[in-house]
Order: sequence, then C-alpha cells, then structure tokens
Amino acid sequence: MLRSMTGFGRYELSNEERKIVVEMKSVNHRYCDISIKMPKKLGFYEATIRSLLKKYIQRGKVDVFISYEDYTENKVCVKYNSNIAKEYVEKLRQMGDEFHLNNDINVSSLSRYPEVLTLEEQTVDETELWNLLEGVIAQACEQFVKSRTREGEHLKNDLINKLDSMLSLVDSVESRSPQIISEYRSKITAKVQELLGDTKLDESILATEITLFADKICVDEETVRLKSHINNMKTSLDEENGIGRKLDFIAQEMNREANTILSKANDLEITNIAIDLKTEIEKVREQIQNIE
Repeated sequence: MLRSMTGFGRYELSNEERKIVVEMKSVNHRYCDISIKMPKKLGFYEATIRSLLKKYIQRGKVDVFISYEDYTENKVCVKYNSNIAKEYVEKLRQMGDEFHLNNDINVSSLSRYPEVLTLEEQTVDETELWNLLEGVIAQACEQFVKSRTREGEHLKNDLINKLDSMLSLVDSVESRSPQIISEYRSKITAKVQELLGDTKLDESILATEITLFADKICVDEETVRLKSHINNMKTSLDEENGIGRKLDFIAQEMNREANTILSKANDLEITNIAIDLKTEIEKVREQIQNIE
C-alpha cells in the first residue's frame, strides 16, 4: 500500500496514576529523520522508542512529542529500619546497665530516633512504565500510518491519471512519426523535381536521403522504453511501502527518454508533445517527493 510522507497520529492514555500523550507529525524528507521531544524522566527509553518507531516509519522528517504526568510522584511510604532500631535498643540497655538507670524505652520514643523511620518516594516500576508507554506509542503510530495511507491513496490516483495522460502523449508521438517521413518524402520529391525539371529522378538517391532522415528522427526505441517506464511505475504503485526512491529513479529515466525525443524532433507537433511529456514527468516527480 502506497503511503505519503505527510501524516499525523495521536493517542492518549489516562488513568488514576498516569497520563501519557503521544503526538506524531511528518513532512517530506529524503531519509528517515526522527526527532523526539519528551520529559527527561523518559530519556532512559529513547533508544528503545526509536527502534519501535522505525518499525512504522521508513522515510520522512518525523516529529514525535511525548508528554507524561505521574500522579503518584507525591506519594511516599514509611520505611522501617529494624537493624538501626535494634542497635539503638541495645545501646540504650547498655547505658542503663552501665549507669544504673531505668530503661524507659518505648515504641513512640524509639521511632523518633534518626533513621529508624524514614519517608521515601515510591519508586517507578520501569518495566510497567515501558509497557504502558510502548502501547501508547504503538497506537499513535497506527493512527499515523493510517493517515499516511489515506493520503497515499490520493497520491496514487493522481499519479495514475498523470501516467495515463503520458501514455496518450507517447501514442501521439508514435502515430505522428510515420506521417513526418511521408511528408518529408513528398516535400523533398517536389523540391528535386522543381530543380531538375523534366530530368528523370534517381529513386535510389531519393530513397537513401529519406532513409537517412528517417533514421535521424526515429524515436521508436525511446517511445518503447518510455512506455515501459510508465507501465513499470504504474505496477510499482501497488508494491509494498518504501517505494519512493524507486519511483524517483524511474521518473529520471522517463525524463531522459523525453529529452531524447525532444532533441530528435524535427517537427513542431512532436516538439510540442515532447514538451507536454516533460511537463507531465515533472509533475509526477513532484508528487513522488511526497511518497514514503
């Protein structure tokens, strides 16, 4: 399925603990150029995110925006350090025995000793977070690909119309070429007879001259190759993704054949047709720049 390099995708996941939003947009580019903007907290996943994106993107300049809100960041838990509490108790008992003091240790007083009870922020489960993030990115990519595919269908239809128009122009060149030779034969025959008067015309010399002229203006090979390139491009439009570079190469070959036809043209009608061909080829090349 043909895809455009222009596309947009967005997906959002929101629950009681987190909110993740991924947006993607792209424009034409010769290569695959992915720019990711996201919170520093997610920077750890950048390489993995790029690998995931490249499963969906082959060409284009793509900007990816990831926003992340963690509603659990302000939640903390109380951590009890039993080893430190045990040392405090032992030392206090030792002090009581050493100085003959009453041991009045209780839980509430012990809990206030340094490092016995501490407050800690809840740690983020990186695997769990990635599973959520991966799902959101994948959904955004799916929307992104659908957008590119829809635009690709419009490009395909437009290209087919242009290619059909080019085939019609090539047919016009092929039908006109024999007429040029016939007209040249009549013209040169009339000119020679005008010059020679009643003198008999040497048909072999005339035939040689006409043959040389026909060979000089012959564009049969060019029209055959041009038709082959046009049909090849039409067939390629139904191939899998990533055909933009191939289509661009075919368009260059088409332009080469059109240039040769124009250079050989010794007829105003064929000259005009060749110019129209080059114009259509240029339109095709412009559209191909939009294809992934």
